[in-house]
Amino acid sequence: MNSANIRNFCIIAHIDHGKSTLADRMLQLTGVVASRDMRDQYLDRMDIEQERGITIKLTPARMQRKGYELNLIDTPWHVDFQYEVSRSLAAVEGAILLVDASQGIQAQTLSTLYQAIDQGLDIIPVLNKIDLPAANPDRVAGEIENMIGLDKSEIICVSGKTWENVDKVLNAIIERFLSPAEFKSKNPKKFQIDQ
Repeated sequence: MNSANIRNFCIIAHIDHGKSTLADRMLQLTGVVASRDMRDQYLDRMDIEQERGITIKLTPARMQRKGYELNLIDTPWHVDFQYEVSRSLAAVEGAILLVDASQGIQAQTLSTLYQAIDQGLDIIPVLNKIDLPAANPDRVAGEIENMIGLDKSEIICVSGKTWENVDKVLNAIIERFLSPAEFKSKNPKKFQIDQ
């Protein structure tokens, strides 16, 4: 695999905003897991993760799309797992900011997002659950634009449940995130060792 065709990324999301469902759809769309073999929260392997619907342990997943290798570092984003969070942010060049279109962005999500921005990661904003009756993507997109400064036109509206626009997220990963070598050349300070 040409290193220019590698994309390493994570998904930053508050609990119940649909991170595991979006990851499931990505695995299915890229053919990593056949739909007939798929169970919900595929990357959540531990019993407690399945029972509670939360990610506890970092899990990587490799996908192929359009000649690119997409490496997802699936991570718990809760403040109690700060070490796992820092490891994940150090291992990627981009992050998907996943926000529930009915709930809006949460304070804990902002905290992790600011860490990602401080590390120079590219951010793709994604609004999930647009199929819900309570969804208000225009209001939440405005919140994201006002709080973070990301342009509303860059936001992708998806539904992990109905699969709507999940393919656009995969394409955006390829188009908007840098390869590891490009990222390193643009962010040399991240890779300097303090003496």
